[in-house]
Amino acid sequence: MNHVAESYLNQRLDAGKATNDAVRTAAAGRCSSWLIQTVSRSRNESEMNNEKAFHLLRNSLTNKSTGFTPEERKQNKLEGLLPAAVETLEHRVARAAEQCDQCPDDLARYVFLAHLQDVDETLYFALLISKPDKYMPLVYTPTVGDACLKFDRIFRSSRGLYLPITEKGRLEELIRNWTEPDVRFIVVTDGSRILGLGDLGSNGMGIPIGKLALYSAAAGVPPQFTLPIMLDVGTDNDDYLNDPFYMGLKQKRPDNDTYYEFVDEFTSAIQKIYPGCCIQFEDFNIHHAEPLLEKYQDEFCMFNDDIQGTAAVATAGLYTACRAKNETMKDQRILFLGAGSAGCGIGDLIAQAMQADGLDKETAYSQVRLFDIDGLLTKSRADSLEPFQRAFAADHEPTKDFVGMIKAFKPTAIIGVSTVHGAFNADVLKAMSEINERPIIFPYSNPTSHSECTAEEAYAGTDGKVLFASGSPFPPLSVNGSEIEPSQGNNVYIFPALGLAVYATKAKRVTEKMFLTAAQALAETLTEAELKSGLLYPPRDRIREVSGHVAAKVAEVIFDDGHASVDRPSDMAGFIKEHTYQPSYAPHQL
Repeated sequence: MNHVAESYLNQRLDAGKATNDAVRTAAAGRCSSWLIQTVSRSRNESEMNNEKAFHLLRNSLTNKSTGFTPEERKQNKLEGLLPAAVETLEHRVARAAEQCDQCPDDLARYVFLAHLQDVDETLYFALLISKPDKYMPLVYTPTVGDACLKFDRIFRSSRGLYLPITEKGRLEELIRNWTEPDVRFIVVTDGSRILGLGDLGSNGMGIPIGKLALYSAAAGVPPQFTLPIMLDVGTDNDDYLNDPFYMGLKQKRPDNDTYYEFVDEFTSAIQKIYPGCCIQFEDFNIHHAEPLLEKYQDEFCMFNDDIQGTAAVATAGLYTACRAKNETMKDQRILFLGAGSAGCGIGDLIAQAMQADGLDKETAYSQVRLFDIDGLLTKSRADSLEPFQRAFAADHEPTKDFVGMIKAFKPTAIIGVSTVHGAFNADVLKAMSEINERPIIFPYSNPTSHSECTAEEAYAGTDGKVLFASGSPFPPLSVNGSEIEPSQGNNVYIFPALGLAVYATKAKRVTEKMFLTAAQALAETLTEAELKSGLLYPPRDRIREVSGHVAAKVAEVIFDDGHASVDRPSDMAGFIKEHTYQPSYAPHQL
């Protein structure tokens, strides 16, 4: 008998409560049972503490690795589980930067950064914030395009939720498997139109993951409140259907009725589980993107970044181009190549900006023209146009001659959202240069391989006169003896800042007015020196400062229009700053 049990038994005997062997035996049995439970409980507590310690190192939200202090290592039973060095976050950022630099190419760097996010999110975001202009192109465009094409080949571990249409009727159950209790932002895609690459099915999950990384890195939305989701409804990409390594459903996409029922179930479940959560719809094809936006934008907090975010960043670029030319928005005439949801979304917001500048609605829309694969959108084609395209149907003869339309319409700006590489050829650039002292040329298609022209082509084709911005980044170049940094009109200037404003105010809706305000606020952040250097957007290394300004302006509108769920602060800039996530190692104790 163990001495603990013997002591217990002796105490019982000394009290005179048992004197015979039967009592002694019964007491010993009871003591043995008590002892086993005590030892078992002690062992279980020890094992639980060890499991918690192990969890600290394996949970990307809590892991600090060599950042754990000696006291934390002792308190959390981490001694012996880590190298002896105790390092600051700054020191660990320097090591991670060197490790990233050692990768052979950008796709390898993407894989490295994805692994870092899975291991230590604090370190991951600290690294991104340390040099935004260096790392953001690696976690999003242009690198994310290649990453999505090869997503099933570079896959290491799962992040986010995959909701297959085969589980229709059980989505609430599947969503509840997510372990974080509070989700404020979701980026969701169905993989049907990933960048300019087409139907990538579940390989498109790289887009929601990358977008949400930018929410936190570019603006400061706390990462623990974000969730990437793939609505896997199949794919019409035959290459994937026949690929043994493709990880999504190997079936064709469903009919519209089944599809919309599935999306309805998804949005209803999200609103039930995470009421007030904002859903960003991303890279849905033209046939679904606009109808989903139209259906849901007045029901709950949501937006479509391809339509509304792209519109805001393009409109901001036009505002700064107007500053460079000493003109106003109402003086502009815009010709688009590409008339999908993105092109029409940009056109709508530009028309709103023109109306804010004094034009009536009819005149504003008459100063915006769009081309699609069948040529100019005209009234004679009205029956074949999508509902969102009809506002741009021109009273003009049908034509497929883009250069001829430049000469006839005399646009001050051309905007490319066609995903046709090289569409802004020498003839297009020459025509724009002949009718404009400072032609505005925005090839916005992503990724770089689908851009309508390169920065070098735009500057060379206009004798350096161009006001240029693109959707994907281009390297610096020399123009007329001066070093030029081509502007990138990336949505990263808009959606993270908008998200920060929505997060801080607990906004109930996202409205068109917020996007126009965001565009105006973004244009305000460009300094005169930056404008004179040829930039139309601020340098990415100022992204957090810029996002704070844009978020504060959008928050003002949220409060003005009654969409906030918190009290209005007296200092809006300070209010936004208080809600901005800054990566740092927090103390941990079991």
